[in-house]
This record gives sequence, C-alpha cells and structure tokens, in this order.
Amino acid sequence: MIRRTTSQSETFDGVAGIIAPGRLIAFSLPSIIALSVYMATSSPVGSTKEPVLKARESEQKSQIAPPTAKQIPVAPHKLPPKGLQFYAALSRPNKLPSQALPVAAPTGKLQKLSAPELPLTTQALVPSASPQISRLGYQVSINGRTLPATWSQWRVGKSVRTGISDAGMSQTLGVELLNTGDVTRQPVQWFSQPAMEPLMLATQAVGSYRYLDITDFAQRAGWQMEVKGTKLLISSKPAQVADIQPALQPRGSRMTIEIDRPTPWQVRKEGEELVVTMDAVATPALLQRFSSAPVPLLQAPKQGKVAEKDRETEGEIPSMVPLPHRSKLPTPVVESIQNQTQIRINIPAGLSPRFSSLPNPNRLVIDFLPEAMVERDILWAKGIRWKQQYVSLGSSRFPVVGLILNPRLQGDVNLPFFKMKPIWSHRSKMVGVAPLSETAQMWHASAAVNGGFFNRKNQLPLGAIRRDGRWLSGPILNRGAIAWNDTGAVKIGRLALQETLITSTGARLPILFLNSGYVKAGISRYTPEWGATYTPLIDDEIIVVVQNNQVTSLLPGGIAGKTAFPIPRNGFLLTLRANRGPASSLPLGTKVWVEGATVPADFNRYPHIVGAGPLLLQNRQIVLNAKGEQFSDAFDKQAAIRSAIGTTADGNLMIVAVHNRVGGTGPTLREMAALMQKMGIIDALNLDGGSSTSLYLGGQLLDRPPSSAARVHNGLGIFFQPTR
Repeated sequence: MIRRTTSQSETFDGVAGIIAPGRLIAFSLPSIIALSVYMATSSPVGSTKEPVLKARESEQKSQIAPPTAKQIPVAPHKLPPKGLQFYAALSRPNKLPSQALPVAAPTGKLQKLSAPELPLTTQALVPSASPQISRLGYQVSINGRTLPATWSQWRVGKSVRTGISDAGMSQTLGVELLNTGDVTRQPVQWFSQPAMEPLMLATQAVGSYRYLDITDFAQRAGWQMEVKGTKLLISSKPAQVADIQPALQPRGSRMTIEIDRPTPWQVRKEGEELVVTMDAVATPALLQRFSSAPVPLLQAPKQGKVAEKDRETEGEIPSMVPLPHRSKLPTPVVESIQNQTQIRINIPAGLSPRFSSLPNPNRLVIDFLPEAMVERDILWAKGIRWKQQYVSLGSSRFPVVGLILNPRLQGDVNLPFFKMKPIWSHRSKMVGVAPLSETAQMWHASAAVNGGFFNRKNQLPLGAIRRDGRWLSGPILNRGAIAWNDTGAVKIGRLALQETLITSTGARLPILFLNSGYVKAGISRYTPEWGATYTPLIDDEIIVVVQNNQVTSLLPGGIAGKTAFPIPRNGFLLTLRANRGPASSLPLGTKVWVEGATVPADFNRYPHIVGAGPLLLQNRQIVLNAKGEQFSDAFDKQAAIRSAIGTTADGNLMIVAVHNRVGGTGPTLREMAALMQKMGIIDALNLDGGSSTSLYLGGQLLDRPPSSAARVHNGLGIFFQPTR
C-alpha cells in the first residue's frame, strides 16, 4: 500500500503475512526443532575451527536428563578401491559385520526384502565416481500416505540404488542427521545408538539436492519398495505402541513413546498442538488411557503486530515474551486408525520440542525444553557447511542457524564450489512474492536465504537486485548491499546508483530510481528487466516511452494500478511523478541517452548485487547507522527475528538466521551487529527479517516451520557446482 504524503516523498507500509498451506506436510527435523521460532527459541549452531563461536561448556550442559544416544562427530571411513561397487556391511547390534554383501533395490513390482530384527547398523561404501540418475520423483508414499519428498535411483554396476533427499528422510521417516565432516557419507540416527554403532548412508549430490542411499537401510528394515511414475512407494510392517510415559524434568517435560520395532514417524504443528503420526498400532489399553481431550496448558500471548506507521519494509516483528512454562505433565490424546497411531500433545508455553529415537527398547523421545536446539555441524557438500549453535551475548543466548560457504575455486578443475546469484519469485517480472522454498526450487538452487526488502501490498522490490550485470531493481536511499562475482570476490558496503538522462538539446535530468517499487517525486526509469509492462504506482504519472534512444510517446498514467503500459524491448519507460516540469524537455522525437555510475564506483565491477540494510560491520567494526540509511527510529530499535550475510577472515561467506533469544525476543539491529562481530565476521549486512527470515537447504527450511515463514520477493540462491 502507498500512503500519500507530499509531492516530495512517498512512504510505504505493508502487512506481514504468514503462509498457511492448505495441505499439512511433515516438518523436517530442523523444522521440528524450529518450532521454537513460535515459542521464542530456535535452532542452534555447532562449532568448528571456522568462525562460528563455541558456546561455553557450562552453557552447553543441559539440566534435563539426556536420552541415551548423543550426537557425535563421526570419523570418516576409508574409501574403497577404485571401481569397487556399492556394498553394505550389515551387522546385528553390538557385533562386528562378518561379511560384506551386495544389495540391489527393487524398481518394479513389490519385492520382499529379507530383514533380521532391528536396530540396524549400515555402513555403505562410496562409489569411485558419481553415477547417472536413472529415475527421479517428488513424492514418497509411506504405507499409503503420500508425502512430498524428492527421491532418485541410479545404477552402480549391476546394482540399482535408491536415494531420498536428506530433507525427505527427515520429513517422511523421522531420520535425524548427525554431525559429519565427510561429504561422501552421512551418519544418521534412527532408533539406533550412534555412539556405539553409527548408521552410515552414502550421499550423492545431484542437481539441487543431496540424496542419501537407503537401499541397504530399507533391506535391513524389512521394507518393500516400488516405483510408480514419480512416486516411490514404501511399505513396512506396522509396529505396536507398547506404552506412552509423560514425565516432568528439571527444565521441562518429556514424552516417551515405546514401540516394539522401529517404524517411520512424522510430525506437524497444528496451532499449539504437536501431532505425531507413527506407522504403529496402539494397544486398546493405551487408547482407553489417553482417549480424552488434553487439558490446555498456559500459552504465550499471540505475536503482536507493529503499528503500520512504524513498519517500514521489514517483515512481521514479534513483540511477545513467552510466559514461563507450567510444571505440568503433557497429556497426549491417542487415536489409532488403519495401522497408524496419531498422538496429539499440547506444547507448553515457552518450551519447544526436541526429538530423538533410541533402541533397546525402541523409543521415540520428545523433550519439551526452553533450549530445544540440537547443535549441528554438517559438511553438506564441498564448499557448503551447515552449522547451528547458541551464541551468547551478555545474559542472552541466541539460536543461530547458518551456512558457511567457500566461494573460492576448486584448484583441480578451476571451478567454484558453488555459484551464488539473486533469485526472485517470478522469472519474467519483478512483481510477486512466494515462499522462499518454492522460489529456490523454481530456480533449482541448492540453498537460499531471503534477500532485500519489498512492499507487501504491491509486491514490488525496494532495493538493489542485479544479476549477470543487469539491474532488475536499482538501489535506494544509499542502503547497504552485497556484491560478488563468480570467482569468489565479495564487497559489502553502502550503495547508490546515479543516473542522468541527457537530451539532444543539452538538458540533464536526474533519474532517481531504476526499476524500483520505491516512490518519490521526480523521474524513475523502467527497463525490460522489470517485466513486459509497467503499471503506475501513484495517480497522474506521465509515462514517457523511449525507443532506440528517441522519445516516441508521452502518455497520461491515469489512476494508480489501473493501466499496464508495455515496456519496449528496444528502450525503456520514464515515469514523471508529482512533477510535470521535465516533460517540457522531452517532446516527441527528442534524442536521449542515459549515463550512470554506482557510488562507490567499484560496485559496478560486480555482476551480482543484492541490497537490504542496514550495514552492520566493516573491517570488524560496528558501523550501524539505520537513520543514515533512512530507516525509521522504530525499525532501528525493534527486536526481531533476523537474517544477515557476512564475510570471514579466510574468505568464506556466512549466512545466518537468528531467532528469538531463550525466553525472549529476537535481536535488535545493534545486537545483530554484535552477534556477527562475535562470530568472527569481517563485513556484515542485515537482510530482510521478521517473518521473512528463511534459510533453505536441499529441500527444507532449516530455521523454522514452513507454515511460519512469510512469502518473500527475492533472495540469494546458492547453486552447487559438482566437480567435473
């Protein structure tokens, strides 16, 4: 929405929106953990020698009794000799594998796979070369329930292997990804004891996804698999829910669900309820015991909306502080229908769920904690590391979810590990918004983060977007921006674009904005990069059509938002807003040309730019000046969920999403700058925040449930570059 003020300026207000998909989908484990975004805690960041700060040991220790299994770094195994096919070393618990057996996955009709009793330990060896994908699909059916998940099949020798994306493994099966520094294999936990016998799945990074080889996993679990079109069908023997035990803990509560055998499980959030679905049958005694509706627990107040006059262009800002949880046992409601059990649990206010699955006996454990994040450090692909941890700032602890990116060239093939480019919601035009995950998938990006600001009413960009040297949207108000090229060079600083329209009669007319949704009295310019048409943003604009450097038409713009004017492919449009004076210098037939330059000039050397703001750090020093970048005082002082990007001393890029501090709100801009500084960042830029904050990797949002993420206009996409 445009709010009219004076002829000298126009300001924008927007109303934040939260996506509520019509269908219910299972959250990935990172998204399950990120339910804390609603409850005032969210995902942490692990630590390595790279510049993410380690939490103090005393802060890492939890007062809650931990489950038996813990996440541990897994030492890489030796690679097989060149040419060796996939083999799986299968063993029973607490026994070493006696031999390695080749395994093939069924691809046609249902085929029964023999299965010793679980728990399982699979250690898949890695092939010497990346295989060719022979089949690909986007749905996985688990015992008749169809869920969105990307899967693929490939052939290694005579063996057909089946893989599911790591996001799909978490969303459909309940598999938890553990820490690893080996890109060829992913340790996981699934009713297993990783400290004793880590369950290893071979990985294949193909296109925008990373697939985990489940061929031997499925055989050991006794599953039947079948491919029908683009759907992978998995059938498993249902388990039996033997018992459900709620218990209080020193800092929260625990729900232990005991089953007789490992089984797929999913979770979703409905309002303030957690809904766990298991391929299992509950005993009649359990159904009778937990058949009544749960007693509502004390809940945090709803997130308040900031008054429109203070909103400017950022996403929805939470203004709530969760109330302390009540020391009360969570009361589940249990239903069983057709070999499936659904367990509904009220989420206590101020707490978030943490999940773990354990063997002997087989249990799904749900802990409700004020700090529910599992710290992670996963080398997802060459040059892309996924890290999560809590970072302390004064008396506050902030959950930080991040990607550390190595933009430098691979020496052996002279290629970068990945390419980073701006992405936006509609390829052919600059109007429109969409969930970041949908935009990333449309562009086939492996990873992405939300980018710059935009107007939520007319869905137009409010800042710089440049891709491959083309300005899709120009910078505004000398705000912060990040620029980069395809060989690893990065610049972060404040950016302006100065354009001048020069006529054959010697007139020099300043152009205020290029391809922008920002409105101010004066001249703006719209090129074909904006889209096929331009629709006036305020009443009574004058539209000047320029083709082949010559004025060909002067047209009345009429009522804002009503008429779409074609943008010539061989020229551009000028729009004169609240000032008819320049029209006298632009009669029909006038020859014109445009001169332009970035300020600073060195920004123009970079083909890719995304603007946001404000600038947080330069040369390790906090340089925050929100008022200087023409953000409002309210925006400057607000505590909010935030995303940011920065460079490190060793030349890496770090992209982070920071959610609500434990027991409170998100960081202020100054706290965000201090957090980036504490994590070892050299130069840093604040990106759009609030409900816009979204960090995507391989098919899933890492930092929050999809239903809590607003639609955004643009972002930064990371495109994995496999070694040739």
